[in-house]
Amino acid sequence: MTTALTFREPVWTDIDTLVALDRESFADDAWPATTWWEEFALRPRRDYVVAETADGELAAYGGIDHGGDTADIMTIAVAPAAQGHGLGARILAELERRAAARGATGALLEVRADNTAALALYRRAGWRQVHVRRRYYQPGDVDALILAKSLGEKGLSDD
Repeated sequence: MTTALTFREPVWTDIDTLVALDRESFADDAWPATTWWEEFALRPRRDYVVAETADGELAAYGGIDHGGDTADIMTIAVAPAAQGHGLGARILAELERRAAARGATGALLEVRADNTAALALYRRAGWRQVHVRRRYYQPGDVDALILAKSLGEKGLSDD
């Protein structure tokens, strides 16, 4: 993906696109439009960023809940056409930066145990598993892994 990207705050007119991208990325776990409206209403505690191409297409998004010392990464998604180019890592780094700027010293996130691409991204970024929620995702009985990171840590290399 060689297209220049702009990172910006999402606006209400992005909701239909966010719903479609969420459905494409998470299928059974996708958020409906009502959830996105609720998330937007929770600002500034909830903080979202979108990556937009020069053509005006949303290539990725991410969101965080600023809950004091420990922030929660709520969601990250990258459009299938934009995957494999480091965009997920850029969104994650931006969310971590925003959390630290708001005073968080750590962050948590939840990821499906079968999401190998996301797990590899989080491992490279220095996240560590701290808990498992057995058979959390339905249908499918897929475990949810709870990962944590102290903000300011460097990611791991793949050597």
